[in-house]
Amino acid sequence: MGYNTMKKEILFQFDIAWQLFEYHCQNLNDDEALWCINENGLQIRKKDTTWIPDWPDTEDYAIGPSSISWIMWHILFWWKSTISASKYNIILNKDDVKWPGDTSRAIIEIRNCHDEWIHFVNSLSEEELSSSTLCRWPFDGQNMYSLLLWLNAELMKNASEIGFARFLYASIKQKSGAE
Repeated sequence: MGYNTMKKEILFQFDIAWQLFEYHCQNLNDDEALWCINENGLQIRKKDTTWIPDWPDTEDYAIGPSSISWIMWHILFWWKSTISASKYNIILNKDDVKWPGDTSRAIIEIRNCHDEWIHFVNSLSEEELSSSTLCRWPFDGQNMYSLLLWLNAELMKNASEIGFARFLYASIKQKSGAE
């Protein structure tokens, strides 16, 4: 498979994941995004005037589902970290990426990451895509093709998690309203 075909296929796969993200974020509001089925689930918690994302010590199933706001922060974290490492050779930590304060601003920031990522990927040469020099986070030493494919999978997973959380929220709200 040639360079242009491979990049085209990766971007096609990416676009499918992106469409799923956009679909699940339609009409998403703060109440729904900040809701979590239990206190153990990963959330964005307000402390004074700052929003602090939970950071799990384990990925045990007992934690339960994450809030949508945490999932969106997580998308911002891995996407900004990937862009920063690949484009600027700067490794971010979790405290460098802030929750923007509300769902609509989070969606805007995620869309900005999307646009920057697409521009970046389209600018990569065949040599850069095959090389490991730009892949510094989270897979130091892998080629960029591997990083792009991982990012596609990560976006699809996170978009699916947002969809699951929305289905869960709607079913619980419907059940509680019916009682």
